[in-house]
Amino acid sequence: MTVSNAPSLPSHVDVAVVGAGAAGIAAAGRLDGAGRSVLVLEARERIGGRAWTQPFHGEGLDMGCGWLHSADDNVLAAQVEAEGLTLDKTPPPWERQAFNHEMTPAEQADFRADFAAFEDRVHQAATRGEDRPAADLFDPDSRWNARMDAISGALNGARFAQVSTLDYDAYGDTGVNWRVRQGYGRLIAELARPVAGRIATACPVRRIDRSGPTLRLETGRGVVTADAAILTVPNSLIAAEAVRIDPPVAAWLDAAAGVPLGLASKVHMTVAGAEDFPADGQLWTRSDTAQTGGYHLRPFGRPMIEAYFGADLAWGLEAEGPDAAFDFALSELVAALGSDMRKRLEAVAVSRWGADPFSRGAYSHALPGRAGDRARLRQAVEDRLFLAGEATAPAYYGTAHGAWMEGQRAAEAALKALASPDR
Repeated sequence: MTVSNAPSLPSHVDVAVVGAGAAGIAAAGRLDGAGRSVLVLEARERIGGRAWTQPFHGEGLDMGCGWLHSADDNVLAAQVEAEGLTLDKTPPPWERQAFNHEMTPAEQADFRADFAAFEDRVHQAATRGEDRPAADLFDPDSRWNARMDAISGALNGARFAQVSTLDYDAYGDTGVNWRVRQGYGRLIAELARPVAGRIATACPVRRIDRSGPTLRLETGRGVVTADAAILTVPNSLIAAEAVRIDPPVAAWLDAAAGVPLGLASKVHMTVAGAEDFPADGQLWTRSDTAQTGGYHLRPFGRPMIEAYFGADLAWGLEAEGPDAAFDFALSELVAALGSDMRKRLEAVAVSRWGADPFSRGAYSHALPGRAGDRARLRQAVEDRLFLAGEATAPAYYGTAHGAWMEGQRAAEAALKALASPDR
């Protein structure tokens, strides 16, 4: 949904929300429902942030988040059918290796056991309060370390050497994962409709002046003043001061550097002769290197394959240009399944979140030694500047529903501050 509805901006609002992703939309809804004047300032010409569904043949391809993780405890899962969308509860394919490629069933069980043992060692280290690289807990004798590191690229957007044990262990995973047939981004767009009139798109915020009694936001469409502001932009933009705050907030800058955005990239491809592949199957083509992708075969039963690349592999492919990810996927699938794949596959859409100036990455991971920085990002400044997004979520970081919950949390904090008798 594109919302560029106001030819001019209001001169003043109670609360300005920077960013119209899941966190910003949730914050706006709570503030508007409480009777506060609110304006959402979005740099892109569309809403949703990294929850973006690209239309395709009457259906949707999720370019960013696609799974309702921890769906049985996910505040957005209950809203899917209420918005007239289809909730798909087909089990995810992650526990299976299509065609038993490179792995017999016994080897697949061995891999799962090694991964479970690794995660248990991480948990034990976290229980002891150790904030160290998760890769330190690899069993040097395990044959599956490279495969586990490739999966870390998908889970964390980074290899385990860059992932804090404390932060990894803190993630809230119930093991239940569902999808929205029409797209997760479509769900967020539907949930935004009640506040559509409060959203200004193509309106980047370049500077927030906090030196006076009211905040002064300088945007691409003029100046807005506000009593409070909630920043829901990716923390990569906070760390780079792409949204400049004057005077700077040193604590936020330091904490954002400790919780950088990793990268995961997708390539959606059509495949001829789709009946040769299992519906909702999973294929990892190599186990000898972390520089490999995961392939979701026939998602929703469609005649498609969705490739997924993470961490340094994803960064490298994005740096090579928009065709590199498809070329890499093609080379892997040809090597794994035969040369005829070259003529059977066609690229439809490629995500490039690292190259996107309004995201500069996909989702956050805490560096070793920096697990406490998520809590630091949640700390308000002068009771009028608030941060919210997936990076500030203590347990559901890296997820749209975590961002949604954080947007509501920040809105509640802003409402409390505005109601203070000291105002």
